[in-house]
Amino acid sequence: MKFSGRLFTIVLVISWYSSNIGVLLLNKYLLSNYGFKYPIFLTLCHMLACSTFSYAAISWLKIAPMQSIRSRLQLMKITALGLIFCLSVVGGNISLKYLPVSFNQAVGATTPLFTAVFAYIMTLKREAWVTYFTLVPVVTGVIIASGGEPSFHLFGFIMCVGATAARALKTVLQGILLSSDGEKLHSMNLLMYMAPVAVIFLVPTALIMEKNVVGITIALARDDWKFLLYLTFNSALAYFVNLANFLVTKHTSALTLQVLGNAKGSVAVVISILIFRNPVSVTGMLGYSLTVIGAVLYSESKKRSK
Repeated sequence: MKFSGRLFTIVLVISWYSSNIGVLLLNKYLLSNYGFKYPIFLTLCHMLACSTFSYAAISWLKIAPMQSIRSRLQLMKITALGLIFCLSVVGGNISLKYLPVSFNQAVGATTPLFTAVFAYIMTLKREAWVTYFTLVPVVTGVIIASGGEPSFHLFGFIMCVGATAARALKTVLQGILLSSDGEKLHSMNLLMYMAPVAVIFLVPTALIMEKNVVGITIALARDDWKFLLYLTFNSALAYFVNLANFLVTKHTSALTLQVLGNAKGSVAVVISILIFRNPVSVTGMLGYSLTVIGAVLYSESKKRSK
C-alpha cells in the first residue's frame, strides 16, 4: 500500500511537471514558431477548456464538492478575480510571442516581489526584514538577465512583467476578498466560476483586436489538421495544469508544490533552449540563476517566519 501510494504521488508530480512545462512550450510553439500570432484568441481557447472541464470534473467526476455563489457581492468579487486572472494569462501569452521561454521564466520568478508589495499596500502586512532582503537578488537577477538577453523585446518584457504582477495581485486579492468562512471557495470551484468570466471578457476583445481570427483559425485547421490537434491539446493541457496543481497539493502539501514550482522554471528553461535553440548568454543565465536563488530564499524565509 505504501509503495502504491508513493508511486501515485510520483506519477502526480511527473504529470504536474509535464503539464506545466508542456503548456508553456506549446504556447511558445504556436505563438512564435508555428506562426499563429493570436495570443488573445489562444487564451480564449484556454478559458473555454477550463470552463468546460471544470464543470465536468466537479459535477460528474466529483473531484471537489460543488459550491454555489451565495450573494451578488461574492459574484462581483469572483468577477474581479476572473478579470485579473484573464489579464495574467493574456499577458503571459503575449510575452511568449516576443520573448524566449528562458527569459519569460526569469521574469516570472519575480512573483514573490509583487506579492510582497501588493500584500503590504492592501493589507499593511509586513514581513520580517530578512524576507524583504531575499527580494534583492530576485530584482538584481532580472536586471542582469535583461541586460544579457540576446532576444530582449521591450513590449514583450512589459507584458511579461504585467502578467507576473497580475498573478501576484490575484493571489493577494483572493485572500482578501474570499477570506470569510461564508465566501471561501475550493480552488477548483473558483476556477469554474472565473473561467467563464474570462471568456465573456475575451470574446469581444479577440474579435476586435485580432481581426478575422476565427476565419484564420478555421482556414489553418483546414490546411493542416495538426494545427487543430495542437490547439485542442494545448487548451486541454491549460486546464490540466490547474487540476494537477490541486491534486499535487492534496496528496502532498502546498509547501511541496512551492518547492516543485521553484525547480520547474529551471527545468523549463533547459528544455526550451534544447527545443527552440534560442540564443542565451552567460550573463543572462547568471541573472536567471540569481533570481531563482532569491525566490527560493524568499520561500524559505516565509516558511520560517510562520
